[in-house]
Amino acid sequence: MLVLGFESSCDETGVALYDTAKGLLAHALHSQVAMHAEFGGVVPELASRDHIQRALPLTELVLKNANKSLKDLDGIAYTQGPGLAGALLVGASIAQSLAFTLNVPSVGVHHLEGHLLAPLLEENPPQFPFVALLVSGGHSQLMRVDGIGEYELLGDTLDDAAGEAFDKTAKLLGLGYPGGPALAKLATLGKPRFTLPRPMLNSKDLDFSFSGLKTAVLTLINNNQPLGEIKDAQTQADVAYEFQESVTEILTAKCMAALRETGLDNLVVSGGVGANTRLREKLNQATKRKLCKVSYPRLEFCTDNGAMIAFAGAMRLKAMGLNATNFQKQDYAFSVKPRWDLAELTKP
Repeated sequence: MLVLGFESSCDETGVALYDTAKGLLAHALHSQVAMHAEFGGVVPELASRDHIQRALPLTELVLKNANKSLKDLDGIAYTQGPGLAGALLVGASIAQSLAFTLNVPSVGVHHLEGHLLAPLLEENPPQFPFVALLVSGGHSQLMRVDGIGEYELLGDTLDDAAGEAFDKTAKLLGLGYPGGPALAKLATLGKPRFTLPRPMLNSKDLDFSFSGLKTAVLTLINNNQPLGEIKDAQTQADVAYEFQESVTEILTAKCMAALRETGLDNLVVSGGVGANTRLREKLNQATKRKLCKVSYPRLEFCTDNGAMIAFAGAMRLKAMGLNATNFQKQDYAFSVKPRWDLAELTKP
């Protein structure tokens, strides 16, 4: 089954082509980071307009690179939510229009399910069941994953997610947008000079809280610089280092606790923060000690991309037994879900 996937939930336009027999054939991505940088964050209206401009040229590029045409498609997948409403509508309308024109089935994909399943795109994919750490955007969650659509929430963030804490702390340090990668890069130059708290490290549950950590960074900055701005480069780096140590220590400890509580020995890490080198180092060390296995998507699939949507959509269409030749023409009316709890998903 050949499935075309569209991702347009926020500030990346992703398109990919996935074949259930041959794997990922081609993918392309356009990031809007440069456009939004001057505003210090994503401007929803600009994001939507840019998706409109990028989606079809990227589709043509992906098909060309895979040596395929629209008539070869067996199905189309698109991100239905969560995300920015206008951005989601762009991808959904294009996907549904193509599906209607080609008379093929379409499926709306949960953005976080795409991230959750992204490691399955790798050459040696993890096997179900596994524990998943999902650290993407405003989400920091631990899930038990028994199969496609079989997700049990084990732990969630009570306030700021890890990615949000990275971005907000980067802003406090005067770093550019996007803040998370900039802070992680700065942390490599830092030294163990300061001490920050490890919120909920010993809470005896699997939940997270990073809002207090951000406040602790603000207090630390104010204590070192009365004007609230650290201009000394080494001090900046040392704060970034300690912040990253705190976040990665918490995430690692909670992951290991989740493996113990579930009795599983397979851990999957996905989402933007999953690309953090220090987090990977700590998780690799911790799982090795406990004789567990940890899997990650390749770095380019940690952030938003079309490949994860094409894959998740293909898995759902395959499980439903739908393709271009065996389905009755569906109602191509569509809606998007800017807010959508992953726990609401069911088996295909």
